[in-house]
Amino acid sequence: MYSFVDAYRDGKTAEQVIKYIKQEAGDRRIRIVHVCGTHEDAIMKNGIRSMLPKNVEVLMGPGCPVCTVPPNKIDYMIKLAEEGAIVTTFGDMIRVPAGLGSLADAKARGLDIRIVYSIHDAVKMAEKTGKEVVHFAVGFETTAPTTASEIIAKPPENFSIYSAHLLIPPAMEALLEMGVTQVDGFIDPGHVSTIIGEVGYRMVQAKYPVPQVIAGFEPLDILFSIALIIKQIKEGRAEIENTYQRAVKPEGTPRALQLLDEVFVKEDASWRGIGTIPKSGLQLRSEYQQYDASKKHDILVEDNYSMPAGCKCGEVLRAMIYPWDCPLFNKGCNPDNPVGPCMVSHEGSCYIAARYGVEEI
Repeated sequence: MYSFVDAYRDGKTAEQVIKYIKQEAGDRRIRIVHVCGTHEDAIMKNGIRSMLPKNVEVLMGPGCPVCTVPPNKIDYMIKLAEEGAIVTTFGDMIRVPAGLGSLADAKARGLDIRIVYSIHDAVKMAEKTGKEVVHFAVGFETTAPTTASEIIAKPPENFSIYSAHLLIPPAMEALLEMGVTQVDGFIDPGHVSTIIGEVGYRMVQAKYPVPQVIAGFEPLDILFSIALIIKQIKEGRAEIENTYQRAVKPEGTPRALQLLDEVFVKEDASWRGIGTIPKSGLQLRSEYQQYDASKKHDILVEDNYSMPAGCKCGEVLRAMIYPWDCPLFNKGCNPDNPVGPCMVSHEGSCYIAARYGVEEI
């Protein structure tokens, strides 16, 4: 039975694209960065790096929303649970290490920490209890509109959120500004792009003109994006191109963007392994502060977490190295016993590399 995705998995077409990449890249070293866990999963699952010439590298940057949550925010949620609140979060978040341990550790100590599939589940939970329910709102532009929609709908008074929502374009800009890794082009994330569209990357492109290509998640989507970045480099262009037009519109999703603007305000935010990035986080506007856990609860947490000895998650998140360049990879650190945050989430590059096995590159 023919599927509409079969065209994006055609082997003969892939061979032609790979031939083009090798021909156009020449001998120049080209480093392409993407910021999407699903892209990394597709790259590893399909062995895409092994198809590329040695001088064309594709590294993952800060594309895992769980991996980049700063430890003090996790500690805050643990403190809330210690005060008697019901804390809800997504499954990926529960094992991420912080100064007070992980949420899973806190749950094992008897604190009321629950995994939900969506923020709506947390709201329903609050409607059925008199206890305070605090949802740990984690995710990029893809997840944030669902948080906004629940706040707009006026949830019960015993419900609030603690926002750890982060924005991708400021992180891309930060990577270029830091200059710690060579970035010759970006593969822009497909899911985030469905929300922010092509226009969402224009501020990055205006300040740091490097090629950007929005891509889907099939093998040919990614190979085409690499080919187009190389084509732009060769032609001396730095444009935003969209190869995922079947899902991404130039303007994105206006209603979702409207919700984000109505409910949230941008603020400087801390990213694990990177540092503080200006205007890269989302916090509730003052008119919705009754749903802001940071305003309802007077809790102080200290920054008492540092990456474990030998852990290179910071360098991985800054697209400086591959996961397998870390001395702990698949040794002291693996999916069953994660040391750093990149080995916890299914969107973490270390977890993905351990799941599929390291390619010969």
